[in-house]
Amino acid sequence: MAKLDPAQFVREVRQEVGRVTWPSRKETLVTTGLVLAMSALAAVFFLVVDQLIQLAMRLVFGIG
Repeated sequence: MAKLDPAQFVREVRQEVGRVTWPSRKETLVTTGLVLAMSALAAVFFLVVDQLIQLAMRLVFGIG
């Protein structure tokens, strides 16, 4: 069984964080904008599909 050494763990974590390639501010903003736009597009798509299904159900069952 490996011995647990919290100090060594923290050193290794800091070393790994130093190797990470962080995105630039511009990359982060562009990616965030794309995620928000795609989320809005998906929301509109599902709203339209839901309305069409609702309309079809009303026609089929004669409700409303």
